[in-house]
Amino acid sequence: MTTACLMTTYQPLALSFIKGLGTRLWDQAGREYLDAVAGVAVTNVGHSHPKIVSAISEQAGLLLHTSNLYSIDWQQRLAEKLTRLSGMERAFFNNSGAEANETALKLARLYGWHKGIEQPLVVVMENAFHGRTLGTLSASDGPAVRLGFNELPGDFIKVPFGDLKALDTVQQAHGPRIVAILMEPIQGESGVQRAPPGYLKAVRELCNRRSWLLMLDEIQTGIGRTGQWFAFQHEGIVPDVMTLAKGLGNGVPIGACLARAEPRSYSPPAAMAARSAVIHWPAGSVAPCWRSLKNKAC
Repeated sequence: MTTACLMTTYQPLALSFIKGLGTRLWDQAGREYLDAVAGVAVTNVGHSHPKIVSAISEQAGLLLHTSNLYSIDWQQRLAEKLTRLSGMERAFFNNSGAEANETALKLARLYGWHKGIEQPLVVVMENAFHGRTLGTLSASDGPAVRLGFNELPGDFIKVPFGDLKALDTVQQAHGPRIVAILMEPIQGESGVQRAPPGYLKAVRELCNRRSWLLMLDEIQTGIGRTGQWFAFQHEGIVPDVMTLAKGLGNGVPIGACLARAEPRSYSPPAAMAARSAVIHWPAGSVAPCWRSLKNKAC
């Protein structure tokens, strides 16, 4: 097998898998492996789960795609499930986590626009990772992900993760322009960095006082990976905006941006609809819905 036609963005191992079942993988030579990576927080219910295989196969024989010009029943069902589990009120679906975070950043910009802020700022965390589009790369940190992209869109202020005093400092310096805080409840790419106990709750209280949006990137931590459906639930809070992907589709490309009632009014359809392709087939919704139905608390 040759990789001569592939861009060298990634440097994969000389190892290729051809089959998976549950937590196991098999390579081309038939060797069996225990999959401790799970596609980097993606395959939450394992490989080739029979209910997911059945749902994808069934829907592929019915209809794969129409477009957002028409109502999509499975989209509505998944939105109802996610909003009920999270305490949010509206959902917007994308094809990836980066697009979900781009949607969150759009909401923040629109929120600032409605408040009359000409150059709104979003506070983000050092060592964060929110995606590889130009917008989400700007909100991310670290030379490894930003190398070669020096001139990125601005309007972000970086502070140390877990440092409440740093948030007070930026509030004093830039308060009138700040519209939101975007952060991961647990930082993933930087080495599974947890915030100090009570930090999320304190940030929630700060956002309430300052009328900022609290936007949580739960692309890695969401869909049950921390013992709750969403990591913010450990702190007993609810964000204004939350993004999901990865485990939401168990390998099928899907992302979601959820919002509470307040920011949803700042999303005119034309602004939010740009490149918001939502697939009609329900494979992206099967994994979370199946997990929800199996959960007695739901």
